[in-house]
Amino acid sequence: MTRPATPLLDTVHWPSELRQLDQKDLPQLADELRAEMIDAVSVTGGHLGAGLGVVELTIALHHVFDTPDDRLIWDVGHQCYPHKILTGRRDRIRTLRQGDGLSGFTKRAESEFDPFGAAHSSTSISAGLGMAIARDLEGRGNNVIAVIGDGAMSAGMAYEAMNNAGTRDQRLIVILNDNDMSIAPPVGGMSAYLARLGSGKTYLTLRDFGKQVTSHLPKSVDRAITRAVEHARGYVTGGTLFEELGLYYVGPIDGHNFDHLLPVLRNVRDAKHGPILVHVVTQKGKGYEPAENSADKYHGVSKFDVVTGKQTKAKPNAPSYTRVFAESLIKEARRDEKIVGITAAMPSGTGLDLFGKEFPDRMFDVGIAEQHAVTFAAGMATEGMKPFCAIYSTFLQRAYDQVVHDVAIQSLPVRFAIDRAGLVGADGPTHAGAFDVTYLATLPGMVVMAAADEAELVHMVATAAAIDDRPSAFRYPRGEGVGVDMPEQGDVLDLGKGRVVREGTTVALLSFGSRLADCLKAAEELNLHGLSTTVADARFAKPLDTDLVERLAREHAVLITVEESAVGGFGSHVLHHLAETGLLDSGLTVRTMVLPDRFIDQDKPEAMVAEAGLAADAMVKKVFEVLGRDAQDANLRA
Repeated sequence: MTRPATPLLDTVHWPSELRQLDQKDLPQLADELRAEMIDAVSVTGGHLGAGLGVVELTIALHHVFDTPDDRLIWDVGHQCYPHKILTGRRDRIRTLRQGDGLSGFTKRAESEFDPFGAAHSSTSISAGLGMAIARDLEGRGNNVIAVIGDGAMSAGMAYEAMNNAGTRDQRLIVILNDNDMSIAPPVGGMSAYLARLGSGKTYLTLRDFGKQVTSHLPKSVDRAITRAVEHARGYVTGGTLFEELGLYYVGPIDGHNFDHLLPVLRNVRDAKHGPILVHVVTQKGKGYEPAENSADKYHGVSKFDVVTGKQTKAKPNAPSYTRVFAESLIKEARRDEKIVGITAAMPSGTGLDLFGKEFPDRMFDVGIAEQHAVTFAAGMATEGMKPFCAIYSTFLQRAYDQVVHDVAIQSLPVRFAIDRAGLVGADGPTHAGAFDVTYLATLPGMVVMAAADEAELVHMVATAAAIDDRPSAFRYPRGEGVGVDMPEQGDVLDLGKGRVVREGTTVALLSFGSRLADCLKAAEELNLHGLSTTVADARFAKPLDTDLVERLAREHAVLITVEESAVGGFGSHVLHHLAETGLLDSGLTVRTMVLPDRFIDQDKPEAMVAEAGLAADAMVKKVFEVLGRDAQDANLRA
């Protein structure tokens, strides 16, 4: 009996070994790599479709380029799993997105093959240009390759980078991974031939020679000839836009055909000209039928059965905050035709896909363009509409200037629905909503709310809808609610007024947002130790409920604020008020519990909360610390 041959993937631990393979062996390696990725993600969950689509491209890039000396930058990082398997991390690939495991994105601290950390879209060309200029300043000769998806091209930052790159002569290779056929015409043999021709030394040399010749002509003639040549070529190749920006355009080519990919990549590798954009067409979910047939091509998945593709999802105990927001907004919109929904390429992630089904003319997905989304919302607000701009906390950071300049200064009633506030589990620090309270509550006139549970979120949607003279924001966490009874319709809250949910006499826990349930658990424990504990829900960081803060300060020996956000947020506003009123001088003991001053790596949400020191037991420990007592002394009395 003939023993089966050793799988090729078992012989390729590093790109240097991949480069020793014959080209005819690469399709087999692609099949094995695709199967390995599917099996790994079935165990861990994660981003599947994008990685499946770039298997051949990943192999081709590492086969042609001398990574890691040649810098390979993956935009966003959704598609980086095959890259990780081929760069010495296959033995850890089943720890993806787990505690102490591999990040779901590229990460500089993880491998020298990850020259730039990612997770937010449309950064690769800017980073690559910076690397290329640094290389030239230091006199090195390595290549820099930035891989960016067609979706990421909807962000203005990508165009800013290309515009800058096009005015320079740095050798930079941009791979446009077009996996939605949103840009490319059909590809085939003629397209591949033209791509090889257009990326070859002869064409590039002639083009540069032509530029040198026309540069001596009057500028009007030079421009006319140059545009005529580029438009003529654009009719054949489709690259006019990129050529106009100053990039050599090559493509489109079949991203799953090594006979098409490798010659072009070798040509651009060896070119002495730049920058060059190679347009590669791929299929998201390629090679895995459930992904190919899925509407979102299995973009993000939980654990699943490899054979059937069926995902394993635990039955929720309560509705997700995202769904509660969407359904609440739909109810408000039925009563008020001026309400519109705006998102930046995250309709399903924010729940606005549900809103869009009922109100297709009132839902706007502007693409990966958070800056535009905010100013677009501001424009609608000037005309009397009621825009709800639903953006993850971590992505709203990208539009902060627009929030300040276009919304806050003009006091426009844009409503910011801030999803993924706080720690987010498997997506780790790049997607954690740690800073929104700090960067929003500092703005004059801004209303900043945080939902303690899913019922409170319903009320905050209604409250935001009713605020028509200033901007407002309400934050809520990822995942399911805590299981409280849900109101049929939201009530409009009194602005700047919190609520006391448990009365005590010695310790006061003042929660802002999602830590309220743990505050109640901590209060039970403290009561067992003889420490009567009040628990209050602030609801608002701005305007601050100063009456509630002062009451808690005067009537308790210890006041602790608790929030799942960074220093500088709610607790800082409380401390500022207490200092200004002199209450800090009255013998009151005050502490703020916030996220630690560091980024927390991915893990299970409860493990991350524990690491951050914001779980119920940490609150109990904090109280004992400030009282100078031993937490093990069960005979404590207030």
